[in-house]
Amino acid sequence: MAAPRVGRRMRILVLGSSAGGGFPQWNCNCRLCAGQRQGRLDACARTQSSIAVSADGESWVLLNASPDIGQQIRSHAQLHPRHGLRDTPIKAVVLMDAQIDHVAGLLGLREGPCIDLYATPCVFEDLTTSFPVLGVLEHYCGTRWHMLAVAGTQTRVDFSVAGFPSLRFTAVAIPGKAPPYSPHRREQTVGDNIALLIEDLQGGRRLFYAPGLAEVGPPELRWMHDADCLLLDGTFWAEDEMRRAGLGTRTASDMGHLPQTGAGPRAGMVDALLATSARRKVLIHINNSNPILDAASAQRKLLEGHGIEVAYDGMEISL
Repeated sequence: MAAPRVGRRMRILVLGSSAGGGFPQWNCNCRLCAGQRQGRLDACARTQSSIAVSADGESWVLLNASPDIGQQIRSHAQLHPRHGLRDTPIKAVVLMDAQIDHVAGLLGLREGPCIDLYATPCVFEDLTTSFPVLGVLEHYCGTRWHMLAVAGTQTRVDFSVAGFPSLRFTAVAIPGKAPPYSPHRREQTVGDNIALLIEDLQGGRRLFYAPGLAEVGPPELRWMHDADCLLLDGTFWAEDEMRRAGLGTRTASDMGHLPQTGAGPRAGMVDALLATSARRKVLIHINNSNPILDAASAQRKLLEGHGIEVAYDGMEISL
């Protein structure tokens, strides 16, 4: 008798889990970066953040294109070519924002087929003017822009990706900052930053992905409550972390990120996660200054006590 068919599940592959610069950052000699290089910390190296999502383990949607995309593809057999002399199982790219650590990897995909690119008007504008990556790509593989109409008073849009009929995507405007090169940097514009809710229509499981998130208010909490798995901004542990580490003067808020610990009346990301019932709660986009990179740190132990995971390169999640 034939074995019963196992239902397909949505798969999430963490390609990179660090914030911009990776870990250890190439020019940083802080306690964490130096400790990792010298083997004094229980901390693994990380590339810049990006994940891939699949409904069948064969075809994948890339969420953000890290500058480390070549290394990430080579490190993950799921993304290796399988058919013919030239091939890729990456069928589309969805951008959360126009930050360099989320879009520069598009150039690394230039040898492949035309890129099906899903992005908001704000992001498209940035990538065709101030940082004209898409114009450069027209001389190589080219791109097909699929507009995510999150702009003006439109703060969410449902969309599908060709070839992924069992996955339903919802793009949601979230608080954040445009990249430093963008004309929107000083005043947030709807569409500069989005999160994604991805639902597996066969199994009903939902992923909420927001690697850059400046605040968690009632709207964000509502979206988070709908998810079985949360992959959220884990950039900083504390608001003044960079200053304490001697790495700069900007705060987490200045850079558009909600730290894990709150300050005054402002709740932190840990508080937000504890207010949700998601089965998996995972932090991603972790800056090289964040002590949670050290698996033996008190901060990491606190997260573990709350059932909050820290993403790492190569992490696989099946929903």
